[in-house]
Amino acid sequence: MSKQILRLGKETLIYGASTVAARLFNFFLVPFYTYYLIAADYGVAATVFAFMALMNIVYQYGMDQAYLRFAADGGGKDIFSTPFIAVACGAVLLSTLIFTLSPFIAGALGIGAQHAYLIQISAAVMVLDSVNIVPFAKLRYTHRAWYFVGVRTLSILVNVAGNVLALAYFKAGIAGIFVAGIMASLTSLVLLLPVIKEDFAPRFNTALFARMFKFSWPFIPAGMASIMVNVIDKPLLSHLSGLANVGVYQANFKIAVFMMLVVSMFDQAWRPFFIQRAGEAGHKELFAKILTWFAAAAGWVFLGLALLMPAVIQTPVFSGKYLINPAYWGGMGIITPVLAGYFFYGLYINFMVAPVLTKRTGALMWITLAGALASVCANIILVPRIGIIGAGWAIFISYAVMAGLLFAFLQKTYPVKYEYGRLSFIAAVIIAALCAGHMLGGALTPAVIGFKILLLLLYPMVVLPVIMPLKTSR
Repeated sequence: MSKQILRLGKETLIYGASTVAARLFNFFLVPFYTYYLIAADYGVAATVFAFMALMNIVYQYGMDQAYLRFAADGGGKDIFSTPFIAVACGAVLLSTLIFTLSPFIAGALGIGAQHAYLIQISAAVMVLDSVNIVPFAKLRYTHRAWYFVGVRTLSILVNVAGNVLALAYFKAGIAGIFVAGIMASLTSLVLLLPVIKEDFAPRFNTALFARMFKFSWPFIPAGMASIMVNVIDKPLLSHLSGLANVGVYQANFKIAVFMMLVVSMFDQAWRPFFIQRAGEAGHKELFAKILTWFAAAAGWVFLGLALLMPAVIQTPVFSGKYLINPAYWGGMGIITPVLAGYFFYGLYINFMVAPVLTKRTGALMWITLAGALASVCANIILVPRIGIIGAGWAIFISYAVMAGLLFAFLQKTYPVKYEYGRLSFIAAVIIAALCAGHMLGGALTPAVIGFKILLLLLYPMVVLPVIMPLKTSR
């Protein structure tokens, strides 16, 4: 059992290499954007990215998840070719429609019809991204993690270089950000051509597609609702608070993506891992132990970011420049609740074993819709009262709702006896350390920063003795 946990950890770290690179480079673009774009323009870009994130769910409609699930049953080249062709053809049709309706879509998003050209460019990016999803899923299923990492990393480097050249050298403004996205997605597609060639056959198995679609279609409303939890705050803020505040919010929101980084790198390895081990003896005990280790590791990252990132933001990095422009510092209050929200999203990912293994993915639709509804309601109630800080708390509330509902579904349909005592201890340590750190306020004195670092150093010393017995389990 310990070997299996170590293998999951190894693959998580390997997949994490590309995810870390993506998040880090995207994070380093945040200060770049804050110095080369005014807050309103940054708000426009953030709103379009939110639209793209939402629409990608429709473009891909869970076919990567269907591939992972059905590949375990065999089926030859049809298992790859059928979802690949379906996603590619659907993406072209959908982008044609979006291109045609771009002025209306831009107006509905609150960015104005004058920015319809950004919607048109984004339609091209989404086609390319969709074509890549099944080949990426194949790499995950066949455990070719380093290939996966190489493709992702080169694509990220192209995206970052494209952004820098477009904004700093060519002065292309917002459009340059999305053109760089096209270049990055094309890079991925070219590098994935050998993977596509391995299993692609020019045929479409209608019966197989029907079975795969029955499994995957709930990922459309579920995925849209899940993404809405993460992005609905931007268009809501643009209407409730203005595009400039969206820009301030987005700059600080990006700080919290380091927590999402931990969750994403775990998710890449976790889904194929639990699918392939579901039939083994003692697999539920294994899943329970993995949740304990995940909570301990993610809790440490959460504490580090919540306690130290405000100080990092307000410390000059070079030549009197800061990590993000001081004009954006008013949104730092969202960092802790957004981090906490992503922690709960990590718990949600752990609980995904139930709907996937029982093939009752329809439950995800209702669970994520509940999370999206919680997000919308929280934004509408909190933003007019406490500004963009309310949008940060809406993220936390929505992910907590989703994790709670999926946990209840899991215990009803695929019960796992988690290690509640150890999990409670980890939660208590996290809360105590967070409260101790925040009691000192945001002062940048060496004593305050030193105390927060001490809290982080003490965390593993306190937590590991409680969870280390897991290592000696059979």
